[in-house]
Amino acid sequence: MDFEIVNGDVASCETECLIVGVEADAQLSPSASALDSAAQGYISDIVNGGDIKGKTAETLLLQKVPGVKARRVLLIGLGKADERNDRNYRKIVKAAMAAVKGVSVESAVFSLDGLGSNDDDQYRQIRHLIEWAGAELYIYDETKSKKADPLALDKIGVLLSEDDSELGEYAVLDGVALVNGVSTARELGNLPGNICTPTYLAEQAIKLGEENDALEVTILDEDEMAQLGMHCLLSVGNGSEQPSKLIVMHYKGAEDADAKNHVLVGKGITFDTGGISLKPGAAMDEMKFDMCGAASVIGAMTALCEMHLDLNVVGIVAAAENMPSGHATKPGDIVTTMSGQTVEILNTDAEGRLVLCDALTYAERFEPETVVDVATLTGACIVALGHQATGLLSNDDDLANSLLQAGEQAADKAWRLPLWDEYQEQLDSNFADIANIGGPPAGTITAACFLSRFTKSYRWAHLDIAGVAWAKGKEKGATGRCVPLLAQHLMNLAADD
Repeated sequence: MDFEIVNGDVASCETECLIVGVEADAQLSPSASALDSAAQGYISDIVNGGDIKGKTAETLLLQKVPGVKARRVLLIGLGKADERNDRNYRKIVKAAMAAVKGVSVESAVFSLDGLGSNDDDQYRQIRHLIEWAGAELYIYDETKSKKADPLALDKIGVLLSEDDSELGEYAVLDGVALVNGVSTARELGNLPGNICTPTYLAEQAIKLGEENDALEVTILDEDEMAQLGMHCLLSVGNGSEQPSKLIVMHYKGAEDADAKNHVLVGKGITFDTGGISLKPGAAMDEMKFDMCGAASVIGAMTALCEMHLDLNVVGIVAAAENMPSGHATKPGDIVTTMSGQTVEILNTDAEGRLVLCDALTYAERFEPETVVDVATLTGACIVALGHQATGLLSNDDDLANSLLQAGEQAADKAWRLPLWDEYQEQLDSNFADIANIGGPPAGTITAACFLSRFTKSYRWAHLDIAGVAWAKGKEKGATGRCVPLLAQHLMNLAADD
């Protein structure tokens, strides 16, 4: 798919489908008014007839509008001015793409006059349009015998004045990078556990490294992890026939030779049965999504490579499969982490923190400026925040605020939860330095408290994406969150350095 900036008069725009807005109460947008003038009132006659009222995401497709070069004109409702937020803007883009995909067109051009959102940042508006239009083009058919019919649509444009074109080009390039990063994360998340194994994730990282000179990829196998003392990570994969992997992707894009590393760590449980603490059978198929933290990191690294950011970033994926067997770790077992701390495993289904803690210790060798881990870690996060926001916990206020801001900018929101010392007591163990669960109360917080024991040497934040990583029901599948948040975080770091 090609995305491009288009200049010129809207009525003279040559495309198979031109998309213009109608505001609330059937008020024509500037582009729609210009078309109406060229068509000598043709559009206003239709709108005044009540076929479209301008409600958010309402659509009406017109064919061969007189005086207009575009073969089709799609009128789309922009809603009331005070309702134009990110949520409704995405609805508008989604509805427009549905209408465009519903007809056989090879090209479409958006001319929304900056009215899709109340955001004054034109770069952000254009980038989001590209991101969200691109998201509607994603189709999963990897494991289907009949592949999806290819879309006729192969070009999407955004009509801008020549003065705004340079800014628009930057927005398109960044938007496309994010489309590819999110699509990568969705594809990895949607693959079944018999294909997307820890070894498969490692292969995808190696492939990404081969395609990008700035990315150096290293894969640690089980013997190498054992030599490093990563027995906590290894304990999770004990019951599986699939070998665990530690995947390290080092992007070296900073021009400053003294630039420090920023680290992203992803939980990569490619299938989670719960182990000996077996999960209920209902909806267990969704546990193929338990590697969406890893998918988010690989997706963010994909976008990072395409944007060529002036930054050094290390992506670490702790990949394992959690299965029950005669070799599986048992409740009550005690394992030693890479840090030397011992963990009493009271519940083998609290395995994400077990792989992350060793990966977080491993991150120390990169002398990081910041570390952010991403994980589908706790069902408690869904209870607390539902399916709207990522849970955020951190040992550093500046880093936490930076991530919250990045989430707002990227329309990929997070919400901060406390990480107070009082919660640490729930992890006390009579037999080891720490227990891997803290009981039902504040489950998301105590999970982060566990991880905080391994992050004392650097600025760290934890993102719990259990509620946002995949959708259920009719649109079941991986969402690609929180690739936009992570990518925006990296973009902001690069801009500040």
